[in-house]
Amino acid sequence: MTSVLVAPAAWKGTFSPRQAADAIVAGVMRALPDAQIVVLPISDGGDGLLEAVLPADAQRETVSVAGPLGVPVEATLGWLDEVTAICESAAACGLALVPRESRDPLRGTTRGVGDFIRAAASRGARTVVVGLGGSATVDGGTGAGRALGWRFFDVERFDLAEGGANLSQLVSVLPGGRLACRVLGVTDVTAPLLGAQGAAPFFGPQKGAKPDDVLLLAAGLERLARVMVEAGYPDLAATPGGGAAGGLGAGLVWFAGGELVPGAPWVFERIGFDAALAAADVVITSEGRFDRTSLVGKATGEVLRRAQAVGRRAVVLAGATEGVPDAPVVAAKGLVDPVALAALAERAVREVLGLSPS
Repeated sequence: MTSVLVAPAAWKGTFSPRQAADAIVAGVMRALPDAQIVVLPISDGGDGLLEAVLPADAQRETVSVAGPLGVPVEATLGWLDEVTAICESAAACGLALVPRESRDPLRGTTRGVGDFIRAAASRGARTVVVGLGGSATVDGGTGAGRALGWRFFDVERFDLAEGGANLSQLVSVLPGGRLACRVLGVTDVTAPLLGAQGAAPFFGPQKGAKPDDVLLLAAGLERLARVMVEAGYPDLAATPGGGAAGGLGAGLVWFAGGELVPGAPWVFERIGFDAALAAADVVITSEGRFDRTSLVGKATGEVLRRAQAVGRRAVVLAGATEGVPDAPVVAAKGLVDPVALAALAERAVREVLGLSPS
């Protein structure tokens, strides 16, 4: 009997990890009616983090936080235990919250993530785990800093407007108060704040940034990094994961005294991924778009790395793919709904196992 591990990540704005898993299972069963299927939704800190790590009976509550363009949104704050809260930056400032035609990383703010932290602390959290990924923002975490009491000034001592557009005018900051809780950021990428694989050039275009926007955003983050150095954080611009969620990773270290850990390994350890992989013959993962950014810390790339390390066959189902010609990807043609994703899964299983087409 063939054992299949179904371990999908979220498809931003289309499927949650669990919804993707349901469709994939339907396709696997058409190809292998007698297969032993294990479902293990995954996340790397971006969309779907709570669904991946919170037990069904865990406490969840709805809180109001600022959305990516400042309009309040209702978002879920989860609890791993009585004193450990967990939230997703994607629920506060995620791409899925902004219609494609309205995406504007020059104005997008992470303020809602600071709202999340404050809400959790006010409810008694001693640790707040923040999933960093899937954001519509490139503000270096300054929005979150504002929600935590920080202020950001230009040369004339005027407050900077929110978003990444004006960060290049940053001259000084006024710190907020000290938090009573520990903040742990789990990052969906290992990318730093600056550089060719930094928050602006590597991820900005995914958020709607045009070439001139990328230059402006990169200049703003470079200015923010210089101010970080002046404040005593000389290595923060190069810290792995600092570029996650448009620089929110680096921002949380400075503004919230936070720590950063790679999200996929943190999640995989909590959900017992390696044990499930060891018992599988084939692993199927998926995400909406598989590209070069998927290989710098994202969950699907981590699945492929671990599968290869233990000699398991693996395949990625994707709505689209670009720039990774050697990866084992089966990509859709056109829009993907549950029926199309099931068909994609059936096709992938038949190809991986050398079965005849349906």
